[in-house]
Amino acid sequence: MTPCEDIWKLTTVEARQLQKELAEALVLRPLPERFDVLGASDIGYVKASSLLVAVVVTFAWPGLAPLETAQAVAPARFPYVPGLLSFREIPPLLEAFGQLQRSPDVLLCDGQGIAHPRRFGLAAHLGVCLGIPTVGCAKKRLCGEFDPFTWRKGECSPLTLDGVPVGGVLCTRDGVKPVYVSPGHLSDIPSSLDVIRECMGRFRIPEPLRQAHLAATRLRSAMA
Repeated sequence: MTPCEDIWKLTTVEARQLQKELAEALVLRPLPERFDVLGASDIGYVKASSLLVAVVVTFAWPGLAPLETAQAVAPARFPYVPGLLSFREIPPLLEAFGQLQRSPDVLLCDGQGIAHPRRFGLAAHLGVCLGIPTVGCAKKRLCGEFDPFTWRKGECSPLTLDGVPVGGVLCTRDGVKPVYVSPGHLSDIPSSLDVIRECMGRFRIPEPLRQAHLAATRLRSAMA
C-alpha cells in the first residue's frame, strides 16, 4: 500500500494498518532553524453535499506576509471515521498543494500529528506524502493526557500518550481554551511549539491557520 495514492480506496481495517506501518517511518527531528516559506492548510465541508474544499496558503517567513493561496474542491470518497480523517482529507489537500508555484518549507496543518492513537494523524500523513516538515495544530484533543495549567498566552503543558510525550497543550490567548500541538513529519515537539508560538496573534488560532480557515470558509460559502 502507498502512503498517498488512492488511499480513499482502502477499507477502514487496511487504513489503520497503513497508519501503523507508516508511523514507523516518521522522522522526528527539529524543524530547520532558518527557512523562507511557511504554509498552512485547512479543509472545509460543504453542507448538504459530499464536497470538500481544501486550501493551502503560504507566507514569507518570519514576517508572515501572504504569498499564495491554492484551493481545490473534490468529493469526499472515504467515510468519516474518527482517527482516519487523513484518508478523507489528504486527496483534496494534495490537489491544492500541487497548484502552488512554490512549495512551503514548513507546513502547518489543522489536525493532529503524532498525538493520535496510532501516532499518525493528518499532519504526520501529509508530511510523509509531501516529504516536507509538518506540524499539527488542532482545536480539540483526540487522545492523550496533560496536567492542568494556567491559561496564559504562551504557557504550555506537555501532552502524553501512554506516558510518552506526543505534543504540547499551548495557550495562545489569555483565558482562552488552548490548542493541541504535535509534530507531524520532519519536526519535533520543541520546534513545533516554537513555530506555533511565533504565529500567535490576537486570536486563539495561530494566524496562518486562521487565514487558511477563512479562505476555506469563503470557498465553502460560495458553493453552498
